[in-house]
Amino acid sequence: MTLDTLPIGQQAVITAVGGEGALRCRLLDMGLIPKTTVRVEKIAPLGDPIELRVRGYALSLRKEDARNISVEVKDL
Repeated sequence: MTLDTLPIGQQAVITAVGGEGALRCRLLDMGLIPKTTVRVEKIAPLGDPIELRVRGYALSLRKEDARNISVEVKDL
């Protein structure tokens, strides 16, 4: 499953960060690294961008970029 398909309120653990070059580095620099828990907080009215809760802060990310992040749903 990728981050862009995660429903609102769902938590997941990042398993892999894809992309190439600058995009991958930018995602990692924003704290989106493997074994990190993320939660989808909001989705914009037109569906893009999505707001995530990562490491205690809010992060807005385009769906195109979120497709590069593989996640595993976390059981509560």
